[in-house]
Amino acid sequence: MKKLSLLFSATLLFIACEKNKIAYVDNSRLINEYQEKVDLEAEYNVKIQKFSQKADSIGRILQQEAKEFENQVKNLSQSTAQQKYNEILQKRQQVSQQFQNEENQLTQQSQQQIDSLIKKVKAYVKTYGKENGYTYILGANDAGSVLYGEESQDITNTILKKLNDDYKK
Repeated sequence: MKKLSLLFSATLLFIACEKNKIAYVDNSRLINEYQEKVDLEAEYNVKIQKFSQKADSIGRILQQEAKEFENQVKNLSQSTAQQKYNEILQKRQQVSQQFQNEENQLTQQSQQQIDSLIKKVKAYVKTYGKENGYTYILGANDAGSVLYGEESQDITNTILKKLNDDYKK
């Protein structure tokens, strides 16, 4: 009777383990190779490049104004020179503040879109797992959440292909 009970318990344990379908994805690859993220990065690189060009252009204008002031300062009274200097300084500070605000806004927009994209990918992985009978889909990353996994259980390419196909639509 004990042998029968032990055999029954072992069979139940084996069946329970067989029901768990587990896989993993490489989080970094899944996000970084997702075409929507690649497109977002390209879009923001263009925005950053335009921002830099604008900043450089205005910086050159301000430098030119400063050079002109240096040339004129000899012919100005002390109070007029001081007033003109304060105006140039104030203008530089305003432009600097404006650039800082624009840069912060770009960074914030980018971060919001990346966060939204990550949520979208997580939801997609969850849906994929449910539709394909997975009990668990683990995320592998450099921090070591999956220290080892058989390559046959790595479904990163499968999910990445489906994500990119859906994105192209």
